Amino acid sequence: MIRIHEIIDQVHTYLPDVDTTLIEKAYVYSAKVHAGQVRLSGEPYLSHPLEVALILAKMRLDLPSIAAGLLHDTVEDTLATLDEIRELFGQDVAQIVDGVTKLSKIKFHSQIHKQAENIRKMILAMSKDLRVILVKLADRLHNMRTLEYQKEHKRVRIARETLDIYAPLASRLGIDWIKRELEDLSFKYLYPEEYDELLEKVEAKLGQRKAYVEEVKDLIARKMADFGLSCRVLGRPKHLYSIFRKMKMRNLPLDEIYDLIAFRIILKTQKECYEALGIVHSLWKPVPGRFKDYISLPKANMYQSLHTTVIGPYGEKMEIQIRTEEMDKVAREGIAAHWLYKEGTIVTPEKQKQFDWLNQLREWQKELKDPREFLDSVRMDLFPNEVYVFTPQGDVKEFPRGATPIDFAYAIHTEVGHHCMGAKVNGKMVPLKYELQNGDVVEIITSPQHAPSRDWLKIAKTSRALTRIRHWIKTEERERSLNLGKDLVAREFKKHRANFSEFLKEQGEEVAQSLSYKTLNDLLIAVGYGKISPVQVFKKYQRMVAKGEEAVQEEEGAELEELSEDEAKRLAQSAQHGIAIQGIDNIMVHLGKCCTPVPGDDVIGYITRGRGVTVHRSDCTNIKNLDPDRKVEVSWHREPGETYPVRLQVMTSDKKGMLAAVSNAISNGDGNIKEAKVVTTPDQNAMFHFVVEVQDSSHLKKIINGIRRVQGVNWVGRASYA
Repeated sequence: MIRIHEIIDQVHTYLPDVDTTLIEKAYVYSAKVHAGQVRLSGEPYLSHPLEVALILAKMRLDLPSIAAGLLHDTVEDTLATLDEIRELFGQDVAQIVDGVTKLSKIKFHSQIHKQAENIRKMILAMSKDLRVILVKLADRLHNMRTLEYQKEHKRVRIARETLDIYAPLASRLGIDWIKRELEDLSFKYLYPEEYDELLEKVEAKLGQRKAYVEEVKDLIARKMADFGLSCRVLGRPKHLYSIFRKMKMRNLPLDEIYDLIAFRIILKTQKECYEALGIVHSLWKPVPGRFKDYISLPKANMYQSLHTTVIGPYGEKMEIQIRTEEMDKVAREGIAAHWLYKEGTIVTPEKQKQFDWLNQLREWQKELKDPREFLDSVRMDLFPNEVYVFTPQGDVKEFPRGATPIDFAYAIHTEVGHHCMGAKVNGKMVPLKYELQNGDVVEIITSPQHAPSRDWLKIAKTSRALTRIRHWIKTEERERSLNLGKDLVAREFKKHRANFSEFLKEQGEEVAQSLSYKTLNDLLIAVGYGKISPVQVFKKYQRMVAKGEEAVQEEEGAELEELSEDEAKRLAQSAQHGIAIQGIDNIMVHLGKCCTPVPGDDVIGYITRGRGVTVHRSDCTNIKNLDPDRKVEVSWHREPGETYPVRLQVMTSDKKGMLAAVSNAISNGDGNIKEAKVVTTPDQNAMFHFVVEVQDSSHLKKIINGIRRVQGVNWVGRASYA
């Protein structure tokens, strides 16, 4: 376990004369309240806040941040209160601790809901004080370093959240070393076999290339010196997850990933950076389309550098980054390289624009109530913007790669987006699905008669555009569903010769509340969506009229008691395809053919009029753009021995016997092949498409691992189809 003096020594490396009494006092308090607590590893619990504080000191943060690191779990895990922290350590420390503290005492409907609400609170806190997220990142980093002591299902959940939320946050804040370590640790626990295999291969390959790296570094340094440029040249291997991601995106084996090492040239001035770029391009041929100028157009996280890929010695591609010493410091340390926190000043006005993305996140947490939709928007806005385009007035707008004129229109104003009918790019008309390119000048053409289409959800890329489009469609669909629901219930009343107008005026609100809806309109909309039938509404109305309010309450109490006793049994009876839907009985259930979910997958249901509920994997692309009001929480409730079809894709080298070898691996894993197709590719590979029957996700994992062990298999994974 590290000692407090190690943290103080680290602080003195960048704040040599500072009084560290606040840190020492926080250490004593943390040790007292955490006394007797141990971590899953068996270590004293105090080891965790000490490690967090040391990480913060290595990030060169101020004293309140490091004190908060020592205290960050006290309110959640001990009898300490926020008022006590505020009284002993001041408002700054208390505010950071409060921001980091999880919502552990509130009960949530589901894990996804809990995750969303924790992220909401964190975003609100960090929008007031960025130190909150820096402490949270340090906390998550140490938890990831010790994740091996958690149970497997928790390891996977925490690693997935880290990869989706915390690594991108570190990237947005420009703290590259934390981002890299979080990604690699997440990779290790999400894909353990691929991680171990890739680690072994990369280490072997890098061992063979040490001489090559030194040769290139010496060559670059000598060439720069010939032109009078003094520089440092570094050659570092890319981290494992970035290599793995590139292999998956390009469907390439490791042997065909050549730029495992990125070379970095560090100079004194910006002018020298551009001179060095010219020298590199005169020395080696640049690869078209692989040059990026992040000096003149910095990334949103303040990162600046020139990136180029060239055909280097021996005909191998290699990536070269060129930057100044100051740019290199920012690339490594992020926001901590720009300022230390003093007297509560967090972001200076001139730097405020660099945190516009944080204001966007704050806006989403206010507007998006559906937890899955909110988390999707957070994930989308955290990834770096890559495309820079111009308005006709010359203003620069940033967008993610793949953004379209629709995204541009909504970035200007919601009404411009809603009434967008076309776009001109560089003076020429383009389709709305056109992908914006760096330097484009974009002009939006609007018409009052035009309105968003559901097809736009497939075209738009930014969370702002998607949220505005969904909101418009949702409002329109709610209106249509209200009218449809009203019509369906009116027909049911007419069939029984009951007075529907009287129901609307007198009993409607009461019936709605007895069926767990806030208002009559909410009930009628639910009927229109298909969540409840007109027959149920009429029967509830009949009982209410016949027995009076008191009798109805007694009957409902008995019904609720009966539901509590028989809930598990009735859920089992209503389950189809191994799926149970809380609160909805007698409705058809289908498993989505696009993503083929199996027990163990995180799933979500979607109600379709006339077709019941279709169950999708929660990460299925087809479910993301659908109306949140029709999504329902579902759970697995299967009988032993049931099997489920799942689609698999396997990429192998194109050689004799591969189909038989892969088929044998599936059979040896107790999988039953229902379909098999083979497609050969021009690059001497073969792509196999299988539909395999499995029992659950653990069975599927066993089969996939068996396929991976077949010699000649380059990649295997689940397939989804739109």
